[in-house]
Amino acid sequence: MQNLIVVSRLEDLPGPIEGADVVTARSYLTDPDYTRVKDLRVYNLCRSYRYQSAGYYVSLLAEARGHSILPGVATLQDFRSISVIKSMSEDLEYLIQKGLKRLQGDEFTLSIYFGQNLAKQYEALARAIYGLFEAPLLRVHFTRTKRGWEIQSVGPVSLKEIPENHRDSLLAFAQAFFKRRAVVRRSKKQPKYSLAILVDPDEPAPPSDPKAIKRFVRAAESLGLEPEVITRSDYSYLPEYDGLFIRATTSVTNMTYRFARKAWADGLVVIDDPQSILRCTNKVYLAELLERHKIPTPQSIVIHKDNWERIPSELGFPVILKQPDSSFSMGVVKVSDSGSLKTTLEEFLNGSDFVVAQRYTPTDYDWRIGILNQKPLFACKYFMARGHWQIYNWQAPSGHRSGKWETLALENTPPEIVKIALKAANLIGDGFYGVDLKMTENGPMIIEINDNPSIESDVEDLVLKDQLYAQIMGYFAWRIQLKKGSVNGI
Repeated sequence: MQNLIVVSRLEDLPGPIEGADVVTARSYLTDPDYTRVKDLRVYNLCRSYRYQSAGYYVSLLAEARGHSILPGVATLQDFRSISVIKSMSEDLEYLIQKGLKRLQGDEFTLSIYFGQNLAKQYEALARAIYGLFEAPLLRVHFTRTKRGWEIQSVGPVSLKEIPENHRDSLLAFAQAFFKRRAVVRRSKKQPKYSLAILVDPDEPAPPSDPKAIKRFVRAAESLGLEPEVITRSDYSYLPEYDGLFIRATTSVTNMTYRFARKAWADGLVVIDDPQSILRCTNKVYLAELLERHKIPTPQSIVIHKDNWERIPSELGFPVILKQPDSSFSMGVVKVSDSGSLKTTLEEFLNGSDFVVAQRYTPTDYDWRIGILNQKPLFACKYFMARGHWQIYNWQAPSGHRSGKWETLALENTPPEIVKIALKAANLIGDGFYGVDLKMTENGPMIIEINDNPSIESDVEDLVLKDQLYAQIMGYFAWRIQLKKGSVNGI
């Protein structure tokens, strides 16, 4: 894909940049050649992006022409909304406080040129902000409040506003930026398609451990894909890939959903796709869905402030309360009496208008059936954590948080378990799911459907071993071929 830098005047750019052509906004907007070219990545460095200015029209018409454009019109609109800025910057809270904690004073301005800052200590923060607000040249204003440092404004900065002593660094950052794009994912085999595997290095209990990630990488390479493990700071590079595999715990409120939405919008093959994340991470949605399709579950009630008194008479004690966005046993509580019920509901209903209450159904272990592309993939038994009623006990000392497990071949798994798991997962989509069930005296019952099932080394892969990773990566290869219109296998 050709890189094109658009400026108001050619002399605005302090020097040449290898790997990118430079044209004026007038040329880009009026030269008919630019309306015909397809594979073009445009970097808008115009002096102004105000509404209906030449800079605004560069971004607007680039989108109309199907060009990849930074910044896009949506980003330009985001700059104008402090509420959007506050909402998006919540994902940066840790990096902001960590990066700015040594500063004196109550105000600070951070300049970001092609994702970098002149000071190395702000490198991680600069890349993360660039990932959220995709513009080549940014200026971010922070103020210190009682709660810590907060972003007050984010906006593009004109080339004319770049200080003279920053210009050499600007050129160096731009050169590194385009050089990365020239060499990224280039290998001896020249693989046909590229796959990003998103991880969160700071996550205490990720869905795949480092050893499993390495096995995914190896499986992808054996299929002719070129995998690259990425993190939250690589958000802006998503359009360079053909597929995205999310291996960080998904939530509508964290970076995983933002990555999924962008990748989906950019035409990548995505697991987990944003629709699956929305559906699976909300227990209220799942409760309604499973009831409507008559999928057996422990008796459940969707609770709000006006109907909570139904719980003791209809579900009895103890009873399970689930926050809508709970995952990995977090946000799931067992209450044993009316007093703890009221206290827990008050806490849960402060964060959500609805809560799921479910009849307590004790078993020695839970089943999980892995489903890929509407076909069963693996089966596991997860035994309850020591002295606990769940498979995870987050209050236990480190090393004792989960129970034992047993991985079974599908042919050795009760067929009724596999059948009902498949029926439930197919209500969500055709991606990658983990269906949790309990076998009761009344038959199998669905507990939940997970969009981001765990694949850990020497756990879920004990039966299929490398074939488990190969099947998942093979699904990506097949889906990417379909999207690209390829008729030959990889």
